[in-house]
Amino acid sequence: MNTQEKILAAVLGLALLLYMVYNTRQNAMRVEQARVEQREASTLTNAVAQVDRKTEQRLPEIAEAAAEKTELPPPDVPEKVVEIENEDLRLTLSSHGAVIQSVLLKDYNSYPGESSPDNPPVVLDFNRAPGLQIQGVAGLAPNAAYQIERSQNGDSVVFRALAANGLVVERHLELQDNYQIRLIDTFRNKGIRVMQLNTNALSVGSMYRGSSKNDILSVDAMPVDEKADVLHWDKEKQTRGFIGGSGGFGCGGGKSALGLPERMSIPMRGVQKWVAVKSRFFVTAFISDAETSGYRVDLHRDTSKEKFVLESLSADILFPAMLLDADESLSREYTLYVGPKKLDLLRAMGNNMDAVMQFGKFRWFCELLVPTLNFFYRIIPNYGIAVILLTVLVRIIFWPLTHKSTKSMRKMQEIQPEIKALQAKYKDNPQKLQQETWAIYKKNKVNPMSSCLPMLIQIPVFIALFTVLRSAVELRYASFLWIADLSEPENLFAGSIPLVGSLNILPILMSGTMALQSYLTPSAGDPQQQKMMMIMMPVMMLFMFYSFPSALSLYWTVSQVLSIVQMLMMRRHHGDSTPGKDKIDDAVVVTTRQQRRQSARG
Repeated sequence: MNTQEKILAAVLGLALLLYMVYNTRQNAMRVEQARVEQREASTLTNAVAQVDRKTEQRLPEIAEAAAEKTELPPPDVPEKVVEIENEDLRLTLSSHGAVIQSVLLKDYNSYPGESSPDNPPVVLDFNRAPGLQIQGVAGLAPNAAYQIERSQNGDSVVFRALAANGLVVERHLELQDNYQIRLIDTFRNKGIRVMQLNTNALSVGSMYRGSSKNDILSVDAMPVDEKADVLHWDKEKQTRGFIGGSGGFGCGGGKSALGLPERMSIPMRGVQKWVAVKSRFFVTAFISDAETSGYRVDLHRDTSKEKFVLESLSADILFPAMLLDADESLSREYTLYVGPKKLDLLRAMGNNMDAVMQFGKFRWFCELLVPTLNFFYRIIPNYGIAVILLTVLVRIIFWPLTHKSTKSMRKMQEIQPEIKALQAKYKDNPQKLQQETWAIYKKNKVNPMSSCLPMLIQIPVFIALFTVLRSAVELRYASFLWIADLSEPENLFAGSIPLVGSLNILPILMSGTMALQSYLTPSAGDPQQQKMMMIMMPVMMLFMFYSFPSALSLYWTVSQVLSIVQMLMMRRHHGDSTPGKDKIDDAVVVTTRQQRRQSARG
């Protein structure tokens, strides 16, 4: 190779080396750039993941902080209070926190009787737990000052607030039909940097226990999981002692309040379709289109009671934390139902919201009874008469079955002398006694179980009626004859009757008709046991029903009167002037004695 070729080779080699160095450096720069981009993306992803983990980790912290909440100092800006209303509701709203202070239900009075200045509509007071208060958002106090604009037609408002960190919050609130309130909350980052929206909460509102012994307070929630059932706090082992607070059937009980705090906060994890706080007749239910991360329930007990008695409860919906880029916005939509526990209204909301009625295992039958009761009310606008007509309908439906059962009991009564004779004859041979007894049943076409069938079938009916009549908002303050409120005991001469406190006539009538029905019912059993049951059962039912809603006593009394009429018609048809028990009992005694003498001689 000559000198020129050597120089050319050296130049080409140097150029190739420089190219390789350049290319390597460019590749390294591209790799580094990719790493930077990946690292930034990873940082953002990890931040979101970390925030989501904090959502779970902070639930106990949030609950503890809520339990120690103190009254916040008012903002420097004066409070502005406005009202919006439609045919169903009137909302009182405050610019401090963009919250609902109270809800007036126009169709429901505070006391029995006609509406008047002394008997105004029911007001649900949210002052202890303001409705729709936003909590936990950095830079935005729960009672922050908002600008508020009311629409010209008076059924909607717009709230706006600017937090110190550049977060703009805007809330649109609009009243809709059937006690529903539609809301849209929009959060916009007006800053120049990524903003973290911490785990935050939105209050649903509060419910208070009334003065009635039959009043309840509870919380219901519906998880998103398709296989999950509605959670009723008064049925769950962990919470029913604090929610229920007493035993069933009007009996006392409950946990001791000794050592318990005045206020407790219980967090619940998991995404929910809806959460509801409810009393006996009213409910505040919250449905969110945005994903939630759980909820928290605050319980306030009555400190004047030795036993744990729940005075009020409220709930807060928890939302997961997230990041907002500069000028990015987030909108959350909700529906709030504040109104009566009315089956058709709750069912129309979907999402299994009608489970708030808590009809239990016989839900299908309860859901038939409610519209039937309202149907009779539309015919004759009095719920006392509607209960009577409902009772008559139930008796008509079961009339053939009870008629057959009564005939079967009469036949069983007629063949008792033969059964007693067999029992004496085959007292030492149970197998033969059973064979001969069934032979007599077959000969006389009698089924000993047929008399039990109507009772077994009517047990679910009674439980369903008990459930419906106990909590039907339709019966609230519904009057009938001397009864001022079918949803409560009669409470005549309240405070003037020793021991019981007041006079309730219907339970006494119910016990009397039960005793008469028992006397007229054909019996194949021991007469002494029959007489004992004729006394004990009415007394026991009187004790149980004395503090029950009068609508239940009305139903049971009318049902027994109709049963007595049915038995009297059957006796008249058979030409009986007395129950006939004495003749049969005497025959049984004579036959039994004869058989005993024969057995002794043998």
